[in-house]
Amino acid sequence: MSSTASVYNVSSDLSLQGFDLSPENAIIAFVFAIVNYIIILLCNSFLLFTIITNKALHEPMHILLLNLPINDLIGSTCLFPHVMRELLFDTRTMSLSVCITQAFFIHVYAVSAVFILTAMAYDRYVAICQPMRYSTIMTNIHLAKIISLVWLSNLTLMAVLFILLLRLPRCRSFLNHPYCDNPSLLQLVCADTTINNIYGLLMTAVCQVFTVGLILYSYLRILIACFRNKRSDTRSKALQTCGTHLVVFALFECLGLFTIISYRIKDISVHLRKFIAVAAMILPPTMNPVIYGLRTKEIRVKGIKFFHRKVFVS
Repeated sequence: MSSTASVYNVSSDLSLQGFDLSPENAIIAFVFAIVNYIIILLCNSFLLFTIITNKALHEPMHILLLNLPINDLIGSTCLFPHVMRELLFDTRTMSLSVCITQAFFIHVYAVSAVFILTAMAYDRYVAICQPMRYSTIMTNIHLAKIISLVWLSNLTLMAVLFILLLRLPRCRSFLNHPYCDNPSLLQLVCADTTINNIYGLLMTAVCQVFTVGLILYSYLRILIACFRNKRSDTRSKALQTCGTHLVVFALFECLGLFTIISYRIKDISVHLRKFIAVAAMILPPTMNPVIYGLRTKEIRVKGIKFFHRKVFVS
């Protein structure tokens, strides 16, 4: 096959595995998907507008938190319209350009979620373990550097990942996955993918060691500081804040780990693989605004007051 004929053709179509549901079950799944998507849009928008419109919430912790609903909206919007279209019209084709775009932003979403949670853990570490220096450390300039590092480093890593993918010839058109991502696109390639595999594994390992290491270190120091604190109210508030962060991080890590493992295990059930893959994209965007919005008193109170004033007073 010549190099000209075998390169990626942006006008070609791919066939996706889909969900193999009966028409009745497909309608039920469609209703569930659209309701879930609306909940994600409303809850994350509520969290966004509450933080943006309340100056009292313009603190480093909440500014970092602001990135989480933005990222959740990116991830869910990459997935839900495609899934709802497939369930409603039973269409399992997608153009290559759309597939690559979806895969790129799904990976951006996944890595950004871990980086944002790591930045939030660092913020809590400084606030609880070095409270007297918090305002001098977490300045606006330092906060801007952290947020820029989270997004720019992620976009750079993903750009390299997909540049390595796009240089390879493709000789298959069936995607063995319910949505597009880098591992499934690599299965369409008919060339040596050693460089891609090494870069992907190295990037995953470095990111995991850095983020998990920093988060574990931060929360270990926070736990030590909390148990040394004699004020029970301060200790319980700090433990509650850190506990919610750890729950979200553990959930995301477990779902991501299961998704990665499912690619390596050939004998795993196809339905289980699909469930894990979709759950990794659905559960965090659904739970994050609940955990960080409804369970956080400052955001809950400010948000209810803001919407009460806009809806009932205006």
